[in-house]
Amino acid sequence: MTPTQTMPSSAASSSIKDWFTLERLGMFIHFGLYSLPARSSDNGLAEWIRHNEGLTGEHYKRYFEHFNPDLFNPREWARTARAAGMRYAVMTAKHHDGFCLWDSSLTDYKAPNTPFGRDLIREYVDAFRAEGLKVGFYYSLFDWHHPDFPLDGLHPQAGDLEFRSGHSGGSMERYREYLFGQVRELLTQYGEISLLWFDFSYPKRDWGWSQGKGRSDWHSERLLEQIRTLQPGILVNNRLDTHGNFITPEQVQPLSWPLEDGERVTWEACQTLNGTWGYDRNNAEWKSTDLILRLLVDTVSKGGNLLLNVGPNARGAFPPETEVRLREVGEWTRLHARAIYGCTQSEFSAPPDARLTQNGHRLYLHLFSYPLKQTFIPGLAGRVKYAQFLHDASEVVFRDSRAPEADNHQQTDLPPGSVVLELPPRKPEVAVVVIELFLN
Repeated sequence: MTPTQTMPSSAASSSIKDWFTLERLGMFIHFGLYSLPARSSDNGLAEWIRHNEGLTGEHYKRYFEHFNPDLFNPREWARTARAAGMRYAVMTAKHHDGFCLWDSSLTDYKAPNTPFGRDLIREYVDAFRAEGLKVGFYYSLFDWHHPDFPLDGLHPQAGDLEFRSGHSGGSMERYREYLFGQVRELLTQYGEISLLWFDFSYPKRDWGWSQGKGRSDWHSERLLEQIRTLQPGILVNNRLDTHGNFITPEQVQPLSWPLEDGERVTWEACQTLNGTWGYDRNNAEWKSTDLILRLLVDTVSKGGNLLLNVGPNARGAFPPETEVRLREVGEWTRLHARAIYGCTQSEFSAPPDARLTQNGHRLYLHLFSYPLKQTFIPGLAGRVKYAQFLHDASEVVFRDSRAPEADNHQQTDLPPGSVVLELPPRKPEVAVVVIELFLN
């Protein structure tokens, strides 16, 4: 992953409206050679280990020679994703280190040539499709293994003078052919692909590439044209330095629905379960299930999707902390599906420490902090037909703040036209309480 991102200038396509903005929750899978060292350094990310420690290709080769995830079972991954309420998935076909998880004909640096000896992407696609999830690929524009990839400012050996002196500078034209060829393979060998998630772009940066052209060397517009030709219905993110279908804020939550030129854009927040994307055995910064659910609700309340990352260990298994959190997320989404899938930002304003999502005439109040006795929603007077807790469909009594029977002394701080919801003193036993309101 990368901390940079660019904004697409194109509006969302109709294909996005068909499914992407309805499904709302996806699984991000970071898996590769970096899962073997399983460490971060200097506050770097685990999947950036070669860059973080300036590892040579010869040193990194040991991970290639020992890559053998014997517990890899994509059917279990897919079932876990589905049970967690995820509707689509994106897996790292190739990360910055250049290692390919599929049987690419353009390189020997691929999973079938390791002790594992199999095409992981083929098995991932088949397993997740069997569970009814849409499949996507992550593909890094970087490639620290390819001899023609330039010694830019982020190359692991950019500061190695001996390596630099022996580096020919390569050919960006040859690397571009390799890039285009690999994307073609991914989009022609695995059936319909729903998402192509590019990383990493060079917005407004120039690190002295050998050709001196910087980010234009991707030939992004031509690459996107190839992608659209091969897979007309595919969605492409915003990290190709050209017009994509959706933006991808990383490890941050926008304060409101992101805008470009005053118009709302389609967006997807990508978040880790702990402090890194790839597996790091020492990273204990695990997000609580409560926080994960708040991130999901907050994202949908601002019109976005949440792509939640998992980093399997080197044997191909999810860490126990991951299993626990995904199971608990699934318990909540099973009961509260109506408040997430197909929902978007509401036209109404939420009370303090709460969020609203809406799907047509159904409004959902997500309570991040359970209030004492009552809460309210401004502007709903005369609009509500019925209210209930979503988890068990038990009635929630409500009244207008200006109703004749209202206690004026208790209602002085409420905005005019509010609907007041009367709540039981005991908080329901769910992580985030949701009230479903049926509107006129």
